[in-house]
Amino acid sequence: MDLFQYVDNPDPLLATVARLLARDGSAAEVSILANGQATLEQTSCDRWNGYGFTIKIVLRSDLFYQVWKHRQLYEKNILNTSQEVARSAENQFIEDVSIFVEVNGSNDWRERAKDWIAGKGITNQGRVRSDNVAGRDCDGLLFRSQPEIYLYQALKARGVSFAPLPVFVRGGVDYKRIEPDFFLVKDGLMMVVEVDGDTVHHETPAEAHDRTTMLLHEGVKVERVLASECATPDLAKTCAQRLLSVLKKMKDNR
Repeated sequence: MDLFQYVDNPDPLLATVARLLARDGSAAEVSILANGQATLEQTSCDRWNGYGFTIKIVLRSDLFYQVWKHRQLYEKNILNTSQEVARSAENQFIEDVSIFVEVNGSNDWRERAKDWIAGKGITNQGRVRSDNVAGRDCDGLLFRSQPEIYLYQALKARGVSFAPLPVFVRGGVDYKRIEPDFFLVKDGLMMVVEVDGDTVHHETPAEAHDRTTMLLHEGVKVERVLASECATPDLAKTCAQRLLSVLKKMKDNR
């Protein structure tokens, strides 16, 4: 392997790193690589150790906010995996991974800041779960994968009331916080929909069941769909219709 060949186009290298991290269930690290603007730069050189390279990843401010408290851990995990991928490079090695926030701003940033202070545009939509970054945006809402966006658009077109990536908190001694992918309400019935099987959802069936227990025990129906069932807009429309059919059957059986 020659790391110099990836300086102009680091995507093949990063794709391999992302696949290994996904296998390990490292959803936040995969999201950082997938949503960031990454470069590979030669940052050191000496006759004993060879050439050292650094992976620099720039994130939008909203994404950086989701990961910055654990940034050093994510940098370390990406670095360790990158070093494994680059082990075959002779006299070349990856010595560092750094995550940065994108520096930009519009001319009306002062007005936007004042709106934020006044409470405009504030949302409790799931955006601070750093172990599973919501890095995609549609209609000003956050999502963790493209299949989720397709399902959102399909449900929106059906006219059903629903919340994408809401936050549910159970207080008390057994405090718990969950962020299901979707929460549907129709005809007095409630349904949680989880989209499984993409690169940012890695749970065993037992883990998935435990995470939704606080709503399941309150009478909320939990449906799990595969990301492949929402991989295109047409497939998502079929999936949305199936979910609404389940709710209708629940209503008929009451």
